[in-house]
Amino acid sequence: MTYAYDPELAPWISSMPQLTIADVEQVRAVEAELFGEPQYVPPVPVDVRDITVPGAAGSPDVPVRIFAPAERDGDLPGLVYIHPGGFVIGSIDTSQDDTMLIAAEVGAVVLSVGYRLAPEHPFPAGLDDCYTVLTWAAAHATELGIDPARLAVGGESAGGGLSAAVALMARDRGGPELCFQLLGIPELDDRLDTPSMRAFTDTPIWHRANAELSWDYYLGEGVRGTDGVSPYAAPARAEDLSGLPPAYVTTCEFDPLRDEGLVYAQRLIQAGVPTELHHYPGTFHGSTMIREASVSKRMQADRLDALRRALAPKPA
Repeated sequence: MTYAYDPELAPWISSMPQLTIADVEQVRAVEAELFGEPQYVPPVPVDVRDITVPGAAGSPDVPVRIFAPAERDGDLPGLVYIHPGGFVIGSIDTSQDDTMLIAAEVGAVVLSVGYRLAPEHPFPAGLDDCYTVLTWAAAHATELGIDPARLAVGGESAGGGLSAAVALMARDRGGPELCFQLLGIPELDDRLDTPSMRAFTDTPIWHRANAELSWDYYLGEGVRGTDGVSPYAAPARAEDLSGLPPAYVTTCEFDPLRDEGLVYAQRLIQAGVPTELHHYPGTFHGSTMIREASVSKRMQADRLDALRRALAPKPA
C-alpha cells in the first residue's frame, strides 16, 4: 500500500528497522543495542537514581528509575512514566532519553517504571506494577519532593494504554488522585476492528501483525477480541469514562492504533473529561525517532507544552 508520508519522513522509510515481535528475545536484543545508550544531554543537571518499590502482595519488587532536576525550589510535579513496547519490549534504559528530557525540560520528578513484560508475565502483571508504583509515589510524595496535587501518569504506545488503564484503576479504587494522563499514540483496544487497524498491514514499526502478537502475548492466546476482556487490559472496553483526569491524546495518520486513540479521545470528551487531542498528518507509529523532521520536533514541543501546562502549580 502507498502512503502519503510527510516529505521529511519519507526518505527515511527504507532505512527504518522492520520491527517484528514474533521472536521476542531477538527483538529485545536488537532494541537494547539500538536504543540502550542514552543520547539526550539535559540543559540542566538532573539527579538519577535506581530504586525498587515493594510489589503488591505476592509480586516481586518493581524497578524504578527516578529523574529529578538537581536544582529545585519547593515541591515539583510528579509523573509516573510507562514505557512503550507493545507490552513485550522496552525498558527503563531504552526510554531514558524521554524520561530525562521530561524531568529537565518540564521540571518534574519522573518515575520510570520497569514493569513486567509479556509473554512471560501476561495481564495483569505489568499493569499491577504500574499501579503499585503510582500508589507508592503518592504515599512517598514528601520524600520525593512531589506536590501530591500535581501527580500524573503517562506514556507512549503500550505505555499510553497502560497509563489509561492506571487512570481507570485510580478512579475505581479511590486513588491516588491524578491531575493528568498523557496518552501518546495509545494501544487501547484488543478487538482490532477499526478502519486503521484493518488497513495498515505494512506500515513501519507497527502494523496489524505486530498488534495481533502484542495482544496475544499480553492476554494469552485466543483471548483477544472475546467477551469478558477487562477494561483494565483494554481501556477502549470501559463503558464509563467519566471522572477521569484531564487527558492529552496523540495519534499518527498511518498508525494502526490511530482510530482507537481518536475514538477514546472523543469518548473522554463526551464523558466530560477535559481532553486535548493532537493528530499528526503524514506520520506513522514511532516516526518521532526521525528527530530531524519538523513534524517530530512539533510533536515533541506540543507534548512538553501540554505537560508544562497540566503540571503547573494550581491557582490558590
